Amino acid sequence: MYVRHKVCEQLDPYIDYLWFLSDVPPHARERILPSGTLELVVNLADDEIRVYDAACLRRYRGAVASGAFRRCFVIDTREHASIIGAHFRPGGAMAPLGVPADELVDRHVELESLWSFSEASLLREQLCAATTATHRFHLLEQALLTHLLRARKRPRLSSIALPFMQRSGASIREIARAVGLSHRYFIQSFEDEVGMTPKLFLRVQRFQRVLTMAAHGKGAHWAQVAEQCGYFDQSHLIRDFVSFAGITPAQFTQQRSDQVKDNHVPLAD
Repeated sequence: MYVRHKVCEQLDPYIDYLWFLSDVPPHARERILPSGTLELVVNLADDEIRVYDAACLRRYRGAVASGAFRRCFVIDTREHASIIGAHFRPGGAMAPLGVPADELVDRHVELESLWSFSEASLLREQLCAATTATHRFHLLEQALLTHLLRARKRPRLSSIALPFMQRSGASIREIARAVGLSHRYFIQSFEDEVGMTPKLFLRVQRFQRVLTMAAHGKGAHWAQVAEQCGYFDQSHLIRDFVSFAGITPAQFTQQRSDQVKDNHVPLAD
């Protein structure tokens, strides 16, 4: 079972959606691909989250913030027996989590290190005790809203810059000029909010467009996909794809499944 929940108006500028997932899939592990965003994840089945990074197993308490990753990592799907999370908008995690996004790059950080041990523990206890997805969404939403209201509000550069960045062909210097900042300050501020430089973020978004096209059955014509997504050629697309996903586009097409979350790819045992 996979359910999404739209957050309240106050959280909407920061959080794209909340999600709840239950039931263990037949495969033991999944590869998670870069998306340019952060997530808060709480395992309700066990007070532990296991992540495999470069074949190294890392263990965390059951509530973690997953930073903006520049490469894929692997998770243990046994945790999917009951798990809930918040998917932040680009640049939206800093206020609710209370830490600049660039401090979480390529990292999983236990929630108790960002909030407090008592707050993180109480939230997970309440989420575990709740008996419906709706109640759990309400609890998580209230916790995030509480921390958002405590945070020092400031205009979010990413929300201003993203419309300019979505226009094809604009350089980073041109985008900085459009939002009224120097080139250097724009890069530093954007990385502080989003967790990656504007150039890398645009590369990840281009990679995400490739994934979308592949999911709609257009992956058989990679040369056309490369042209439509702004790569120099098919070889350029493949190099970028392997850099982010750790597999080739052809391998992704063979391994992908509609039975997993977005940006997740099942791994064969």
